[in-house]
Amino acid sequence: MKKIDALIANIRKVFVGDPEVVRLVVTALLARGHLLIEDVPGIGKTLLGVALARSIESSFRRIQFTNDLLPSDLLGMSIFNPRESTFSFKPGPIFSHIILADEINRTTPKTQSALLEAMNDLQVTVDGGTYPLPDPFMIIATQNPIEYHGTFPLPEAQLDRFLLRVKIGYPSAENEKEIIRGRDLYHLAARLEPVLNPAEVRALQDQVDGIRVDESLLGYIVSLASETRKTKGIKLGVSPRGSLLLRRAAQAHALTYGRDHILPDDVKRVAAPVLTHRIVIESQSFGLLRIHESDTIIQGVLERVPIPL
Repeated sequence: MKKIDALIANIRKVFVGDPEVVRLVVTALLARGHLLIEDVPGIGKTLLGVALARSIESSFRRIQFTNDLLPSDLLGMSIFNPRESTFSFKPGPIFSHIILADEINRTTPKTQSALLEAMNDLQVTVDGGTYPLPDPFMIIATQNPIEYHGTFPLPEAQLDRFLLRVKIGYPSAENEKEIIRGRDLYHLAARLEPVLNPAEVRALQDQVDGIRVDESLLGYIVSLASETRKTKGIKLGVSPRGSLLLRRAAQAHALTYGRDHILPDDVKRVAAPVLTHRIVIESQSFGLLRIHESDTIIQGVLERVPIPL
């Protein structure tokens, strides 16, 4: 599809890492999902958010999460006007289309939970008043899997709100040469010309529901989820909600290629990003090692479950 191809190409003008990462970001956007990037600092997470927001002519806010960040710092607050003896709502930074929640695990559970309503319902409630968020709305959250001092691990309920968890990884030698060539990629990202507007994004998102899923592929998705519930090394397998989100992510992934139906490859490509943070493994390892183990387990599941013909 030309519009989606243009969006991916525009982001890749400044993001010189793995092109599949860009496709997954666009997949999450089209599926009306949120993205968790769990990787080391300095590999272009902020750049991705800026490039996406600029490409779809939308507002962008980067919020640095710290242990003293309060829910009101995110959502906003009611301010008393003494002249009129009334309260007026002052919106917080969450009232933007694209939010980069940087190091989300460095803030307290109370502040983390303030995001739940926004991520689920596209609205926030403050002092009894409910306020709609911009549409489209997407949170790109980051975590550093190496540092643990002063962090608050995301609970399962919070993790489940993220459609995809991805790793960007280190760039290839050729891409790293391009990064250090001297161009200010962040400056270039901030000056990208939009290729879509919010109305066009919403129209594309509406198309996702119409992507056809054959009965055999529904069975394939259910079989993958079922296999996680009986796989050695997994304490808690994928829930039916995880199966539903796997289907939706596969539909959005198919749309990025301009297809009106999903293929087994769509399911396989998004399976790890959708499922790895929805299983609880028995391993006591942490950080990158735990992420790697979750990926390995899901890859094993994909290898054992036969692909429908």
